[in-house]
Amino acid sequence: MTYEEFLKSKELQTIEAGFDVDRDEICPMAFDFQKDLIQWACKKGKAAVLIGCGCGKTIIQLSWAELVHKHTGGDILIIAPLSVVHQTKREAEKFGILPVNVCRTQADVKHGLNITNYEMADHFDTDKFIAVVLDESSILKSFTSRTTEEFTRKFRRTPYKLLCTATIAPNSYTEIGTSCEFLGIMSRTEMLATYFIHDGGKTSEWRLKKAGKSKFWEWMATWAVYFDNPRELDYEADGYDLPELNIRMILTKSEVQEGSFVVMAAETLQERREARKESMEDRTDHAAELTNNSNEVWLCWVDYNDESAMLCRKCNNSIEVKGSDEPEYKSESSIRFASGDIHCLVSKPSIFGFGSNFQSCHNMIFCGLSDSYERFYQAVRRCWRFGQKKDVNVWIILSEKEVNILENIRKKQAQMDEMQKQMTALMKDVTLSEIRHTTRITTSYEPEKEMELPTWI
Repeated sequence: MTYEEFLKSKELQTIEAGFDVDRDEICPMAFDFQKDLIQWACKKGKAAVLIGCGCGKTIIQLSWAELVHKHTGGDILIIAPLSVVHQTKREAEKFGILPVNVCRTQADVKHGLNITNYEMADHFDTDKFIAVVLDESSILKSFTSRTTEEFTRKFRRTPYKLLCTATIAPNSYTEIGTSCEFLGIMSRTEMLATYFIHDGGKTSEWRLKKAGKSKFWEWMATWAVYFDNPRELDYEADGYDLPELNIRMILTKSEVQEGSFVVMAAETLQERREARKESMEDRTDHAAELTNNSNEVWLCWVDYNDESAMLCRKCNNSIEVKGSDEPEYKSESSIRFASGDIHCLVSKPSIFGFGSNFQSCHNMIFCGLSDSYERFYQAVRRCWRFGQKKDVNVWIILSEKEVNILENIRKKQAQMDEMQKQMTALMKDVTLSEIRHTTRITTSYEPEKEMELPTWI
């Protein structure tokens, strides 16, 4: 054996874990790149589809679920954010895919395709399902580590798994580790030990080994497809041009602190909360002025109940959706707003910020910001997505004391944009190869010597 052959033998090898699918079996409404991804995911058996908003995750996951059901005869469970459950059911009807049964407990399950929301997942016997789909799977990292581990444990024996999300953070190695562990590809601990070095100066940070950076992304491309636009993988796809995104700032006046000549930006978490509370009246006034002087529909994002209640009182023809509201009310409000029946929807990114399709709206307001870039990005992409026909206008309303939060968001956006470019470039060739030659990752082991136990044993 040459040295090159020896190194080759140490690489991760692949074996098939799923099944072959003929393109004629796939929903005819799917685009060519979507059909390729569906074939790839079926052949993998356990995979992640991490593609941009509006690229068709819903038709991909529904087609995958339908094909797995037809191949195995088993029941499928799709788990999605509450606001997306009925939207997915309607999409299945539109695409002519098998009916999707909305359920809240195991007693509601019907033979075929079933869907529930994340909050109700504990009410199901996971061993009864042949496959599971996690829609907007990035939401997993919003749970506590204990909840995520329990989620992974409950589906450990599920033969077929599919993760779908548009916003996996390329520099969030915790999320990548959570995803590959859920799929059963590799444990998070093993992933970190193989490809990362722990930063001794910072207790919670890991960084990629410089020499193995390309290998990490190549490995990831063997179980995940990642792109923001199908053209990044050289597909010719019409309609995948985003409209203009216009972000406008409104800064409300803040009082100068005693002993100072200028307004000092809030630094600590406590200072930021106080600044946000002080500016609530002014911020909601500005937001209400924008919505009340317009005949178009508006989406207003808030983070606190006090802001939500005050803004809803000031905005004409508006409705407020809170976390404490009944699931039926949340779902009904989402459907009505998406249909254009509501002039102004006031809610939190944690409620409608993941997965909802609000293309009927192209005006939104952030009545304040948190430091979470993902929440901001997700919330914006509810309207700014492929298929949106109009330019999207986003107003961010902050007090002068809160400018540090905006700078933090901008910094995280720049980091994500840069990492996405690197990630796409490094994964492209392997991804195209994987889509054409699909297999599941494992390490081959061919023993050459019989093991001998020590005499003391």
